[in-house]
Amino acid sequence: MGRAQVTERILAAKVESGITWAEVAKEVGLSKEWVTAACLGQMALDFEQAKTVQRIFELTDGEARWLTEVPMKGTLGGTPPSDPLVYRFYELVSVYGPVFKELISEEFGDGIMSAIDFNMALEREADPKGDRVKITMSGKFLPYRSY
Repeated sequence: MGRAQVTERILAAKVESGITWAEVAKEVGLSKEWVTAACLGQMALDFEQAKTVQRIFELTDGEARWLTEVPMKGTLGGTPPSDPLVYRFYELVSVYGPVFKELISEEFGDGIMSAIDFNMALEREADPKGDRVKITMSGKFLPYRSY
């Protein structure tokens, strides 16, 4: 058993139980965005958080231990991604990535936005033409240093 199989077990149990990521996150005590990332194998939970996820999804002790291991992050599988929704994010970065870089450089200087010291929120935004997906991302600016 490996981390990918634990993710598959979690997703299957989620479907079978009908629980939402927001409900899981409330029990874990963290944001739905971070807990979802952890359950999908992109973040490591601490022991207590892993025990909570274990209880919710009826995982074995061995499966719960995988939730505490440092994962290999950013493993989408293929480039570009084939899932249409994930592909749109790939497309968004392909089109607007240079714009983000230019505007961040102009505002902050030469550096990057951290994906480690990072927050994200996803919300539904009502719109008469059709509801919109609102994603807010906030990462610490990390300037490049001279040496």
